[in-house]
Amino acid sequence: MIRTLLVANRGEIACRVFRTCRDLGITPVAVHSDADAGALHVRTALDAGGAAVRLPGQTAAETYLRADLLVAAAVSAGADAVHPGYGFLSESADFARAVTAAGLTWVGPPPEAVEAMASKTRAKELMGLAPFDPSKAVESDLPLLVKAAAGGGGRGMRVVRELALLDAELASASAEAAAAFGDGEVFVEPYVEGGRHVEVQVLADAHGGVRALGTRDCSLQRRHQKVVEEAPAPGLPAGVAAELEETAVRAARSIGYVGAGTVEFLLAPDGRAQFLEMNTRLQVEHPVTEAVYGVDLVAQQLRIAEGEPLPPSAPRPSGHAVEARLYAEDPASSFTPQTGRVHRLELPGAGAGAPHALRLDTGYESGDTVTPYYDALLAKVIVHAPTRAEAIRRLTAALRGARIHGPVTNRDLLVRSLEHEEFTGARMTTSFYDDHLATLTHPPADDAGPAPLRLAALAAALADAAARQQAGGALLPARFGGWRNVPSQPQAKAYRAEPGGAEAEVRYRLTRDGIRADDLPGVRVLSAAPGRVVLEVAGVARAFDVAAYDTAYGAASAAPDPTAPAAYVDTPRGSYALRPLSRFPDPRADTPPGSLLAPMPGTVVRLADGIAPGQAVRQGQPLLWLEAMKMEHKVTAPASGVLTALHAAPGGQVEVGALLAVVEAEAEAEEEAGAEAEPAANA
Repeated sequence: MIRTLLVANRGEIACRVFRTCRDLGITPVAVHSDADAGALHVRTALDAGGAAVRLPGQTAAETYLRADLLVAAAVSAGADAVHPGYGFLSESADFARAVTAAGLTWVGPPPEAVEAMASKTRAKELMGLAPFDPSKAVESDLPLLVKAAAGGGGRGMRVVRELALLDAELASASAEAAAAFGDGEVFVEPYVEGGRHVEVQVLADAHGGVRALGTRDCSLQRRHQKVVEEAPAPGLPAGVAAELEETAVRAARSIGYVGAGTVEFLLAPDGRAQFLEMNTRLQVEHPVTEAVYGVDLVAQQLRIAEGEPLPPSAPRPSGHAVEARLYAEDPASSFTPQTGRVHRLELPGAGAGAPHALRLDTGYESGDTVTPYYDALLAKVIVHAPTRAEAIRRLTAALRGARIHGPVTNRDLLVRSLEHEEFTGARMTTSFYDDHLATLTHPPADDAGPAPLRLAALAAALADAAARQQAGGALLPARFGGWRNVPSQPQAKAYRAEPGGAEAEVRYRLTRDGIRADDLPGVRVLSAAPGRVVLEVAGVARAFDVAAYDTAYGAASAAPDPTAPAAYVDTPRGSYALRPLSRFPDPRADTPPGSLLAPMPGTVVRLADGIAPGQAVRQGQPLLWLEAMKMEHKVTAPASGVLTALHAAPGGQVEVGALLAVVEAEAEAEEEAGAEAEPAANA
């Protein structure tokens, strides 16, 4: 019997497992890096009467990927079992063996089963699929997919559309896979355009029982990492779901599988199913299956690890569930990971347990800090409803109503994705974001009234003015915040929205009849208070919630952060992070032309071959690679010209905005060359 369980992981999955520990009366043990010392999963374990063990270091390689440290932590804390979560060492046969060798219970499949399927190349061989030889690739084979043999989560994956880029992408994928999983093996396979990613959840006990718990569709992916998942997979051709479930059960039986696992397929446009891999662990998207089947998959894992058989009858599915992954990233800037303090993270009406129709699985709470060392996943929002249409509608509304103040997130992208006709019509493919990202991140302007950004800026300005007057000791009437009942000079305030840098200036004046927005005809200010402003636009009143934070100093250092937003405005038409231009001039404007600034904090993994000052480069040419949040990010030349300075070196740590290099554009170089040649010609 398991009495004390160490979770060899962090973030939301550790919190998720601890929740089941609480329900089953199991004492939780957390592990943490130095960067995670105050993280939610650590607090959760301690609050439940458990323990937390420090893993010295910051990066995953120093901490969560160290099997020896994890086993030692379990032993020292008195744990009798280890749950690996997902990612990190969850699919490491060596880690599983180390756990059992220490006399601990491994909450997962036997090491032999992990070994058989953890390597995607060996898994394909087991399923009778011949490997693709990249050395024999020809133009007709394109596009190709380079993929890490170990791990998952989209790391170590590249789509190659030009044969000339194959070798470089193989090297890049291998380096990223080694950093994320400790294994740099990669392989190549044909890339199916316009396919759907469909998977099957399986459960197997140690007594020969194997069961499939339906399908999931995970086609909405960015950078080969899932973003929106649902169960059951909608709109499958007749008989396909049953065929996939049978194949998944057969795959599990063939390797003597025990525990929870997932068999993944790529469904081609003609309906043919191609085996992708078997994940020998719990999946990030497991909550949608839990909601539809009414089961706790973590509890099932623990019972199976204790030797119990599966229940005699399979649970029956009910309704539809959709999950959206909330990431700290900027979708409009190549999904660049974001860091910093989470001032507020709230989802009204959400609960953490399976009985809740609206469920929030998170590794962060208001006040926590997102660091650059690990995955950018903030939380998962899951909705279960009788029908798919209702689940989508309720999830969309929940995301709209969420209050997320801090690092930039993909929340608006999620909302627009859920509303897109291809998704609502169940016609989505893995190419969804390749085809629609531009319009999803930059929607067409709304001609029905003032631009939403200007309304948000007006609300921020009025809320700030109300807060200043309130701080001065004046009592505020309910409607107009204590404004003088006499005419006044117009007030102007300019804001910049982050990310993107769009600017808006608004003007308002205090009149005998209240507040008037001079440059927004058709807009009436119905009330203004420090936290809420109500505006009437074309006869329709809407509330704008405004939250202000002290962002004079960054969360990760004592250095001033003049680019941090000072106000967050949640509006009926989206949310905005704004900073006043008058108070915080942008220091980045003083950087030399052609400066290449670090788009995120991270580690310089490597430089492009032969790159050095004085070398001619072309716009878009890769110069170096940064590793942040377990993924590699290519940094390219901002213009064609000459590389005049290079301040980055492999292994170096950089902060966001750090000067990495300077490229002197071609036109500037030609002008300087002409200026130097002119005196010589006149001599």
